[in-house]
Amino acid sequence: MPSGRYIFFVLFFLLLRVLCRLLCHSSMTHTALGNAAMLNAPKHIDYYAKFSPSPLSMKQFLDFGSTNACEKTSFAFLRQELPVRLSNSLKEINLLPDQLIMTQSVQLVHSWFVQSLMDILEFQDKSPNDPKVLAGFVDTLVTIRNRHNDVVPTMAQGVIEYRDAFGADPLTSQNIQYFLDRFYMNRISMRMLINQHTLIFDGSTKPGHPSSIGCIDSCCDVTNVISDAYECAKMLCEQYYLGSPELELREINAKNKSQPIEISYVPSHLYHMVFELFKNAMRATIENHETSSTLPPIKVMVALGGEDLSIKISDRGGGVPFRKIDRLFSYMYSTAPRPTIVRHFPQAGFGYGLPTSRLYARYFQGDLQLYPMEGYGTDAVIQLKALSTDSVEKLPVFNQTALRHYKFNQEADDWCVPSKEPLNLAAYKAAK
Repeated sequence: MPSGRYIFFVLFFLLLRVLCRLLCHSSMTHTALGNAAMLNAPKHIDYYAKFSPSPLSMKQFLDFGSTNACEKTSFAFLRQELPVRLSNSLKEINLLPDQLIMTQSVQLVHSWFVQSLMDILEFQDKSPNDPKVLAGFVDTLVTIRNRHNDVVPTMAQGVIEYRDAFGADPLTSQNIQYFLDRFYMNRISMRMLINQHTLIFDGSTKPGHPSSIGCIDSCCDVTNVISDAYECAKMLCEQYYLGSPELELREINAKNKSQPIEISYVPSHLYHMVFELFKNAMRATIENHETSSTLPPIKVMVALGGEDLSIKISDRGGGVPFRKIDRLFSYMYSTAPRPTIVRHFPQAGFGYGLPTSRLYARYFQGDLQLYPMEGYGTDAVIQLKALSTDSVEKLPVFNQTALRHYKFNQEADDWCVPSKEPLNLAAYKAAK
């Protein structure tokens, strides 16, 4: 006669076996559904890529967040807009060289974008009147944002793998540069949309500043952001070089000379640009004055006019030859096979600091330019729109014009191209 304890264990193991089968069946069903959804991804990508993105102005971001913050409206806009922007990028990825597409890194980025597209599409038929749907949408956006955190270094690794294996001819380099500028710009725009929605409608998130609306500061104190970026760059510089140049900061408010310079802007974007320029200026200054007992200061001028906000950062770092300016913004020339922080600042190595900083400036119709004086130093100038109505998203569109760019065949230049090295006239004399 079996004991009660024996019967208990037999029943327990039988129940455990049934639960395991149910869980396995549920997992297999979920996986099958997920695979089926992924198989339909190309159809969704083709559909949404037919639409052009809808750019928003800084004023629209502010007005929506401050006076008309309707979560249902934002939900309805984003569940249509994000698939368009994701699909536009996915279509252009497929136009890259096959060897680059097949790298493990680019395949990983592609899978992230496809998965994010499918995550958003799950909300297409859900009602915005259901609070659980809205809360679930916020959670999904946070998941997408976290999933895409490493898009830039992962894509950079793919470019490195491709370049090391196959080299880089001028036409391919030009096309990759064209793609990455557009791809990273689209990424900036999608993070902007996601951050605005999650920061405004996630009740647990408190604004970083009283004048903040999402990630935008309607009264962004420009000189404060510049000073913060300088202090952080200075700390890193002193850590690696045991010294740093001082800062001389001046501002001119042509609109109101007695008031500090404030505009509606994303402080994190401005910080990113200025911090990168300070890092470069400090490194160049120190390495160009290694034998000097004193370091020339980095001079910054901030000017606000009726339409433009201009920031000029001037250093005495020796400058660079004019012919190398394009390389400083090139993803192909400046990437390094093995990024390192030896004698450099953290995150140096991929060489994406300047090109991505220029994208941040251009995102709201501004720009970033370098003006070197070889043997002396460099002026870096950031131009931003002073008016929120003029600050409109600059977004890439996948259309026939973009398609023709990738199919463009390089033709002979109709201007003489000088050789990279000076002519050796002695060889001509010897020939005579």
